[in-house]
Amino acid sequence: MVAIGGWGNTAGFDVAAATETTRKLFAHNVKLMVDATGADGVDVDWEYPGGNGEDYKQIPNSEKAWEIEAYPLLLSEIRSALGPEKLISAAVPGLPRDMLAFTETKIPAISASLDFFNVMTYDLMNRRDNVTKHHTGIEASLTAITAYEDRGVPPEKMNLGFAFYIKWYKTAPHGGCDENPIRCKTALMEDPLTGADLGLAGGFSWHDRVPKEVAASYERAMLHGKYDSEYGGHYYWDSEENLWWSWDTPSAIAKKFPAIMEKKRLGGAFAWGLGEDAEDFTHFEALTAEMKRFAKVYQGEESNTPSAPLSSSRRQDEL
Repeated sequence: MVAIGGWGNTAGFDVAAATETTRKLFAHNVKLMVDATGADGVDVDWEYPGGNGEDYKQIPNSEKAWEIEAYPLLLSEIRSALGPEKLISAAVPGLPRDMLAFTETKIPAISASLDFFNVMTYDLMNRRDNVTKHHTGIEASLTAITAYEDRGVPPEKMNLGFAFYIKWYKTAPHGGCDENPIRCKTALMEDPLTGADLGLAGGFSWHDRVPKEVAASYERAMLHGKYDSEYGGHYYWDSEENLWWSWDTPSAIAKKFPAIMEKKRLGGAFAWGLGEDAEDFTHFEALTAEMKRFAKVYQGEESNTPSAPLSSSRRQDEL
């Protein structure tokens, strides 16, 4: 499948979604691209229709409210253009505060066009926050999945997102982190007027070279990181440099399967992104192993209880 868009790559979606004519033109061009490439479908990466994207301080949400109505209409045109045989998925926000277009009244129309929702259960702590949290923890991930479920998304149409990277955040001096590093105060990480990144939070993949400015702290995190069983996330608070680190280990990935995948009976999983786990691919291997085990659980249920089925839209190879 070909992904269209991305976190900061939203230019064009507002133009495409604006009118019936532009929606049809956009959908027609998507079909031409899919036909030319032989792809199985597209992933619509318009992650924040309705607002709260990267430019939310420059363009207030009030000026994007119309996108809430236009988003399902654009998806519908893409579905009409591609037909029923091609796949359409969408990357959707993991934080309830960002689910502006995914309301209880709009979900049925959105879901009618999609084969599955890729729920971005990562970056659940970001520079807009002011207390430390796990950026891809179990509690916050469950909150995301439950929010969509409550709004009408069938669990079997949701894929859980996994992060193949590590994130760090600057904590506030005397912010209480020495007493309890979880839910303690962070430094101001985003300009309150422009929304600009103040350089006090960051992240990098396992394939990247560790940035020099956090290299020593990173080494301490790798040596002394621990798992928080209350909120469900691997972390380390570096008291020497006031840095909060949040990431998934292979063990943390495995813990998400009984706690989320099996509990909610989700349709599959995805990761951002494959190349980011090179060269060792330890996180990918852990996720693959858990997906295979997860598939066997459902296969066993199918053979033992024929009347308690898998959805026909579930693909065990979605990973």
